[in-house]
Amino acid sequence: MSKKTARAAKSPSKTAPNIVKSETLGSAGRPGANDRINHAVIGLGGMGQGHLGYVLKDPQAKLVAVCDVMQSRVKASLEKVGGDCRGYRDFREMIDHEDIDVVHVVTPPHWHALQNIYALDAGCDVWAEKPMTRTIAEGLHIAEAVRRNGRVFRLNTWFRLYGAFYGLGVDIKPLKKLVQNGLLGWPLTVRISAHTGFAWKASMWTGKLGLPPEKPPADIDYDLWLGPAPYKPYTSHRVSPSFRGYWDYDGGGLADMGQHYLDPVQYILDKDDTSPTEIEATAPWPQHPDVVGLWGQVEMKYADGCKLILESCEWGPEETKDKPFIEGPLGKVYRNFRTEPERLAELVVELPDPEPQISDFNVSIRTRQKFGLNELNGNRSNILVHLANCAIRTGRKLHFDPETLRFRNDETANRLAEQPMRLPWGLL
Repeated sequence: MSKKTARAAKSPSKTAPNIVKSETLGSAGRPGANDRINHAVIGLGGMGQGHLGYVLKDPQAKLVAVCDVMQSRVKASLEKVGGDCRGYRDFREMIDHEDIDVVHVVTPPHWHALQNIYALDAGCDVWAEKPMTRTIAEGLHIAEAVRRNGRVFRLNTWFRLYGAFYGLGVDIKPLKKLVQNGLLGWPLTVRISAHTGFAWKASMWTGKLGLPPEKPPADIDYDLWLGPAPYKPYTSHRVSPSFRGYWDYDGGGLADMGQHYLDPVQYILDKDDTSPTEIEATAPWPQHPDVVGLWGQVEMKYADGCKLILESCEWGPEETKDKPFIEGPLGKVYRNFRTEPERLAELVVELPDPEPQISDFNVSIRTRQKFGLNELNGNRSNILVHLANCAIRTGRKLHFDPETLRFRNDETANRLAEQPMRLPWGLL
C-alpha cells in the first residue's frame, strides 16, 4: 500500500540533519480493510528481532525494509525474513525511498526522538520502543509531531492493556476497579520493589570506567551509531546491549524497565494527564556524569498526596518483601491479589469494568483512533522514569511543575531534562 501521497515533500539534508517541521499531513492514505500494512524496522538487535517477529506473524502486515548501522545485522535479518524486503544503513534513506505505513523505532534511546519525528513527518505511523525518549523535553516534540501530522503512535509496553503485571501475579484490571470505585480510599501509595521483579536488570546496566579506546569494527558506522550523542571514543561496552549503562544513550536499568512498571501504575491511579510534584532519591552521590551507577530508592509524590515508591534493593537496606503493592486508608493489595481486608478480592467481581482501550495497533492504523498507550499517556510514564533519574543524579529533593514540565528553582535538573544534541543533529 503506497503512502507517497502522505509524505513530507523533502527530508532533511544528510549534511545538516535537523528535524524540520512539515505541514499537517492529516490521515490521507488510510489503509482499506483488505490492504496489507507496510512495515519497516530501524534497529535490528535483540528487541529489533522481536519486532521482526511481530510483523512476520501478522497476516495484515508486510515487512518492506529493515535498517541498522551494523551491516551484519542487516544481512542476517534479510536472510531471516526473505522475500523482497530491502536493507539500509541510514534510516533517512530507508524512509525517503520506501513506501512505509508503520516505522518501528527499536534503537538506543538517544535516537528515539529524532527517528520517531522523522518517520512521523514523512507521513508514517510509529511503533516505538521504551523508554519513549532519553530526556523529558524530547517527549513533547514527539507528541507535537504526532498531532501536526495526524499520525497514530504506539509505545511498546503493554501491562495497562493486557498481560500479568511483572511479579504481581495478576493483570491490572482488578486493581484499576478497586481504585476507581474508591474501595482502597485516598490517597494511595504504590510500591514497586525488588520482590515484584523491579531489580532484575537494575545492576546489570551500569557502565564501566577507564576502558581503553578501541578501533570500531568495519561492520559498524560508529559516527552514525552516536548520531546526536556526544562524541566519545569507541569501546565495545558503549554499544549494544550495554549502552544502557551510559547516560549519553539511556538511563540504566531504571530507564530500560521503568515504563513497564510505571505505566500501569499511572493508569491505575488515573494520572495520565499529570506528574509528581516532589521527587527524592536515596542513592550514592555524586553520581558519575558519564557512567550510570547504583541507587536504592526513589519516592515521588503527587499534588493530591498519592505516592510512588521505587525500591531497587541494589544499594541500601532490603526491606521490601512483606510490603503491599498498593495501599490506602481502607485497604491493601499484595502479590497474587491478596487483599486486606479479604472481602476486597471478592467485591472486584461485581464492580464495573474500566473503560475499554484499543490494544490492537492495526485497529488504530485503520480507524485513526489512538492506541491505548500513545504519545500522550506514554509520555507521562516516560516522564516518571526521567524524574527518578534526575533525582538520583542531582542528589537532592526536586520540585516539578506538571504543567510546564520544568523543575522549580533548579537549573541543574532542568539541564538534565532538556539536553542539546551533537551538531548537526537537533530538534527544532
